[in-house]
Amino acid sequence: MQYALLIYAGDGPEEASRDADLDEIGAEYSALADDPHYIGGAGLEPAETATSVRMAGGRTLITDGPFADTKEVLGGLCLIEAADLDEALELAVRIPAVRLGGTVEIRPVARC
Repeated sequence: MQYALLIYAGDGPEEASRDADLDEIGAEYSALADDPHYIGGAGLEPAETATSVRMAGGRTLITDGPFADTKEVLGGLCLIEAADLDEALELAVRIPAVRLGGTVEIRPVARC
């Protein structure tokens, strides 16, 4: 079964700030990409770079910025193949954002 791991970055003091920390985090993400369960993924530019599209009263509204104003910001995603939720959880806890104060939301991918 495929799962989407939605990575929400935290904004607390737990986040890395030193170059050595950033190198280590980059290496951890690279190791995840080398895992045979990994299908694909990408980091996202900051929420401030987003453009949102909505419909209201039959009109298209385009606005700068993210859809919702929240403390947690979607920072990236991974698509994985896992036997079940337990196996997906094993991969999710390896994502550095978790130990840095962020959250990983795991969702089964719907088949169309």
